Amino acid sequence: MEEHDYDYLIVGQGIAGTSLAMHLLDLGKKILIVNDSQAPSSSKVAAGIFNPLTGKKLVKTWLADDLFPYAKGFYGYLEAIFGEKFVHPAPIYRPFRSIAEQNTYLAQTADPKIASYIKQDGDSADLSDYIHAGYGGLEVIRSGWIDLPVLLDQSKNYFLEYGMLVDEAFDINALSVSTDGIVWKDKTFGKLVLCQGFKALENDFFNWLPFTPVKGQILEIETEVPLQDYIVNQGIFMFPVADKVSRVGATYSWDPLDWEPTEEATAELKEKLTALLKIPYQIRSEVAGIRPSVRDRRPLIGVHPAYHNVAIFNGLGTKGVTLAPFFANELAQHLENGKELNPLVNIQRYFSLYFR
Repeated sequence: MEEHDYDYLIVGQGIAGTSLAMHLLDLGKKILIVNDSQAPSSSKVAAGIFNPLTGKKLVKTWLADDLFPYAKGFYGYLEAIFGEKFVHPAPIYRPFRSIAEQNTYLAQTADPKIASYIKQDGDSADLSDYIHAGYGGLEVIRSGWIDLPVLLDQSKNYFLEYGMLVDEAFDINALSVSTDGIVWKDKTFGKLVLCQGFKALENDFFNWLPFTPVKGQILEIETEVPLQDYIVNQGIFMFPVADKVSRVGATYSWDPLDWEPTEEATAELKEKLTALLKIPYQIRSEVAGIRPSVRDRRPLIGVHPAYHNVAIFNGLGTKGVTLAPFFANELAQHLENGKELNPLVNIQRYFSLYFR
């Protein structure tokens, strides 16, 4: 077997690349990550919420019973390694919009499929000091948020400390792919994994996949009083990240697909926030990002149809912090031990687009 300088070249150090890198290291693999920390990144600006029950109809997140326990263990493991807290468990409070919605939601709480994710006993949260919630609300548990900037910064420092990260833009012109291996800037690799998010559309390996990227904007606001440690979800989300500072979002737009906040998106969030929040606030900052979403709303994971040593880990969309740990392990096991990927995420489902 031919020896390479590294087992893996990973391009991108967002939540996908970071999760995959840690799983490959646990398998004893030698890796090198290439990432430009100065470039825009959807992971850096994402809210990082993990929510087991989503949508107006209170639907359990796809694979929640597998994803959530795995993510909890993985992030706890990283906190121990880095010696830094970035996991923030917090219940999600969903104010009822009407008596009819209250009755519908409360009837759903009897469903055993979702009951374990809903607070069933004790007093319900009372956020009426600052939230319009005249009909009360539902409290979702086993939820919270990941401070992604902290996680990614700590990961970056860890990878740099052990010589596993090159902080620069990935030059694809310096890349050579053959059946014998991967060569990039005079270093050889067994396999290449692209974890580039929206930037996957910029190279020929996987730009044929049906990405449907969507732009999102969030606000950081400051209130006169601290808010309770809840994620409030009613059309938008709002949750405290520091004393009197909260994060609010998010919008969905498709034109233009850039990284710049817009007045229109800010106005949309302010309108929804006015309907939700009773107390005055000031906007501290506005940020926008491009989510690497997919037509069928499932991740894009697997090996290229023509290059057996080139793989992709992408398309995590709005649920990246929940999906990344579990499917990083699935991909690592697939690449190293031949474990079959879930067909709903395997890019084989789109091979016809490549060969047409």
